[in-house]
Amino acid sequence: MVDNGLMMQYFEWYMKSEPALWASLKKDAQKLAKVGVTSLWLPPAYKGAAGVEDTGYGVYDLYDLGEFNQKGTVRTKYGTKKQYIDAIEALHAVGINVYADIVLNHKMGADEVEEVSANEFNDNNRYQMIGEGKTIGAWTKFTFPGRKGKYSDFTWNWTHFDGIDWDQDNLKKSIFKFAGKEWSKEVDEEKGNYDYLMGADIDFENREVYDELVRWAVWYIETTGVDGLRLDAIKHIPASFYRDFLHTVREQTGKELFTVGEYFSGDVGKLLHYLDEIRLEASLFDVPLHYNLYHCSKAGGAYDLRTILNNTLMVREPVKAVTFVDNHDTQPGQSLESFVEDWFKPMAYAIILLRQEGYPCVFYGDYKGIPHDKVKSKKTLLDKLMKLRKTRAYGIQHDYFDDPDCIGWTREGDDEHKDSGLAVVISDGKGGTKRMYVGQKFAGKHFSDAMGNAKYNIKIDEYGCGEFYVNRGDVAVWIQKEPAR
Repeated sequence: MVDNGLMMQYFEWYMKSEPALWASLKKDAQKLAKVGVTSLWLPPAYKGAAGVEDTGYGVYDLYDLGEFNQKGTVRTKYGTKKQYIDAIEALHAVGINVYADIVLNHKMGADEVEEVSANEFNDNNRYQMIGEGKTIGAWTKFTFPGRKGKYSDFTWNWTHFDGIDWDQDNLKKSIFKFAGKEWSKEVDEEKGNYDYLMGADIDFENREVYDELVRWAVWYIETTGVDGLRLDAIKHIPASFYRDFLHTVREQTGKELFTVGEYFSGDVGKLLHYLDEIRLEASLFDVPLHYNLYHCSKAGGAYDLRTILNNTLMVREPVKAVTFVDNHDTQPGQSLESFVEDWFKPMAYAIILLRQEGYPCVFYGDYKGIPHDKVKSKKTLLDKLMKLRKTRAYGIQHDYFDDPDCIGWTREGDDEHKDSGLAVVISDGKGGTKRMYVGQKFAGKHFSDAMGNAKYNIKIDEYGCGEFYVNRGDVAVWIQKEPAR
């Protein structure tokens, strides 16, 4: 019997470095498996430029997983290398896969400055050069003195990068492209060319870089035992790099390596184009769906629910869609802040967890809360919906997206999961009743609202249909439950 897959992003941006996340995760493994989590996306596990307070995206040393005294600390924000590997082993012991967050776009916190010829460019038009070329002081020499060549003796210098955003000689912040280098062509067209994002921008057309990153990835996967990858900031990285990289790493490790990329764009056309460019070597987060959920939550009931799945990866390429409500980039205070309003969270999670399309990802900030912004935990709600996904959300799906204020769908269930099958009704307006077909096999059976909102049972008629009710601005999930005799 195969249960529905369910991913959880097990971190949020502002979480504290104590207690160490890896240690807490090891304790949580059994509980997560029980509520239906089948995989975890963990934060970047290697040393960042900001040391123990680095969330992981200011990448310094890919080989330092909390083992060497660098950037003022041995451990990372999340713990030591041993704690990381212990947590992965604990997750594997309860059947949960682990996806590692890898950030290959840039490096930060270099050990030495190099004098490099460079040209300054307009931040809003990366093809527009400003002034004459000059020599700048670039933080591009990475020697990793604390590691002393263990695992890899590769050192990075300016030739391995395209550009940087700081001139140490003149203490000036701007976009500098190194002489003889070109911005990559296979990237997002925002700002003319969105190759450069931050830090020392890695040159993916440099063969030494490609070979070293492949060596590192194979080492990392074999050292940690992770089952898959989450790729950061792929809109800034040539599609051909990840197409070739993933193929090579899978071949060398002999692992399938489920992979999901973060291409943060609400334009589903861009996501489909990227999938085509990488020859479907990875899935993508369904950012267009996230924005639909966000805009609906902000509309206060004025959103046409019939359109909530329009122009989403969930509809256009469901097998490659990793669906989510929010993540560490969309949470309050972040550059891509677009946090779904609290009142709509139950409906939003019902959409990603109880439908047949997509691979849903639950956000730690919703599950555990975000103390930094006084966002309360929704663990009770999410445990209920996640358990419903694990036990009930199976079988043929029937959609009823026929009213701007009230939509629904049903799942007929299957023979492998006892008592599976359900009916979901969502309203962002006045609520009401929706007649839906749940399956002939349920004729004469009784259904109740698993969310506990409707306080009565309904009986499925001889045709397999029921009159399923939902409250105003709420979600109801109806499952078979015979009344006590």
